[in-house]
Amino acid sequence: MARTVGSNGARTEEAIRKAATRLIARHGYEATTLRMLSQAVGIQSAAVYRYFASKQDMLRDLMVQHMSHLLKSWEKVRPASSDPLQQLVGFVHFHVEYHMDRPDEVFLSYMELRSLEPESYRVIVDLRRRYELILRDILDRGVKAGQFHVADVKVATMAIIAMMTGINVWYRARGRLSRRRIVEIYTRLVLDSVVSAGQRMN
Repeated sequence: MARTVGSNGARTEEAIRKAATRLIARHGYEATTLRMLSQAVGIQSAAVYRYFASKQDMLRDLMVQHMSHLLKSWEKVRPASSDPLQQLVGFVHFHVEYHMDRPDEVFLSYMELRSLEPESYRVIVDLRRRYELILRDILDRGVKAGQFHVADVKVATMAIIAMMTGINVWYRARGRLSRRRIVEIYTRLVLDSVVSAGQRMN
């Protein structure tokens, strides 16, 4: 079998990560075998164990990497203003664009939670909770400031994130709407759900 990458180093590890993400998103965790993965990368099956102790460890690592990058990326772009309305708009823009760019990572992170062993599951759920708390804090501050009106901040947080993350199911880069227009629509949907008409940003 011809090798497409070297058998050692960061380059091979990154190739394994990308191939694993793609294969699991297409076939599911249970159906994705190390043989399929090694063939996709161009290495011997045993070489995968140089980078990941097990298939389960690989899944956990992929999910941790995704969620950690998501959290760090938000910190880089979050609005400097402490105004809840501006922060909410910034969060929506960030979330929608980030998820449009990473359909396989998002699909894996949400759909394969069921495949994680208990300890790994708790690690990923904790990271997801940290991300959800960002939006929850924005909404909570907006409610206290009289800018937002929601029946329950926790429920609103989960509903908004679920709605925005669902873009992964249908978005196509060459679809009818531009990325900018999609972001605008999602922003309006979110604002319409929490902000009174007199307080909305144009």
